[in-house]
Amino acid sequence: MSDTSVDGGTRAPAAVPAPRARRPAARSPRRRGPLNRLLASARYAAPALLGYAAVRAVGLVLLALWDLKHGTHSLHRLSTMWDAYWYQDIAVHGYAGSKPVPGPNGPYQAYAFFPVYPALIKLVWSLLPLPVNYAALLVAWVGALAAAWGIFAVAARLYGRRTGVIAAALWGVTPYAVVESMAYSELVFTAFAAWAMYAAVTHRWIWAGTLSTLAGLSRPTGVAVAVAVGLGAFGALVVRWWRRRDRKTKAPAWWRPVLGAAIAPLGFAGYIGWVGLQKGSWDGYFKVQEAWESQFDFGRSTYKVLRAMLMNAEPVWLTDAMVAGTLAASVLLFAVCVLQRQPLTLLVFSGMMLLLALGDAAYFNSRARFLIPAFALLLPLAAGLARLRTKGAAAAVLAFAALCSASYGGYVVFVYTNSP
Repeated sequence: MSDTSVDGGTRAPAAVPAPRARRPAARSPRRRGPLNRLLASARYAAPALLGYAAVRAVGLVLLALWDLKHGTHSLHRLSTMWDAYWYQDIAVHGYAGSKPVPGPNGPYQAYAFFPVYPALIKLVWSLLPLPVNYAALLVAWVGALAAAWGIFAVAARLYGRRTGVIAAALWGVTPYAVVESMAYSELVFTAFAAWAMYAAVTHRWIWAGTLSTLAGLSRPTGVAVAVAVGLGAFGALVVRWWRRRDRKTKAPAWWRPVLGAAIAPLGFAGYIGWVGLQKGSWDGYFKVQEAWESQFDFGRSTYKVLRAMLMNAEPVWLTDAMVAGTLAASVLLFAVCVLQRQPLTLLVFSGMMLLLALGDAAYFNSRARFLIPAFALLLPLAAGLARLRTKGAAAAVLAFAALCSASYGGYVVFVYTNSP
């Protein structure tokens, strides 16, 4: 076609648009550096961490008010009471240098306590000008924040950010949340367990296995994390097999879940084996635990205590009633988790934690403390609170729960004579 117009004139050639300057391609989140990813993740989790810190601060303020009234020192007490002595003694003297303490069922020995928390105490104590008890408390509090972050990450991944924020705060207002302010290993363990669960639900199986190993070196209940990661990895392999049948869907590499499952139990099994070598017997760790009457009896001890509470006319301690209520509520919440079809890894983890708490023959009141890391049981409650339409309703519920938890925590720390 010519450039001549219909009236016989010559048509001017069309102007060619100047090429636009290309903007540099935005870097995807996966291509950002590790520090930038960490900062972005921290900003995303900030409301959850602030909410968790706020509800735990309520408990600390109440304990401080108790200090003013009775002339006690709550921080010192939180950092030294009950099992805190053992962790700090191991940090200072090591396992071989820690002296056994006579007990009614045999000597109490440091080998009953797993090594990660004492190792972290020793590290912080050697780096900072703090007494060992406050170094232990600092490690525990940092572990609690890391655990709240992991709980938020799991809940936000499955249910959304609002539910994640509420879940982290709910973990800070459980009846025995005062333990989250104490120099106990449950906090470091919960941090490893929560992030292991997050790695599992996001299919990062090698990370899940590594974190499971660290959890297994933190507490004996690390076996629950190992079993959960192992079965979750098996489920991932089954899904991979089904995807391979559909040639249009790319199946993930098979070796990642296999390797994750293989390394998951190494921490727990390794420490049990090491204690066995120190004691000259494969069951050396379990013999050490006999001094605390800690052994798995399939729930017979739990049944006897609950039956006595219901059948006997003797007065019941408030702590006994609270532990019994916590166990009953946990069983109910686990049933809800099953009905809501939580991911397999979370269900196995919660179920194993419940099984260990109900089936242990040790001191009855410790069962509620054993369930502190079972954060997935709280997810149905968090999701329900997140759906409340009334403005401020969820915040009001959490504030009231924080006051109740703080009041009961003060009772556990200053009134009740035995350990939680």
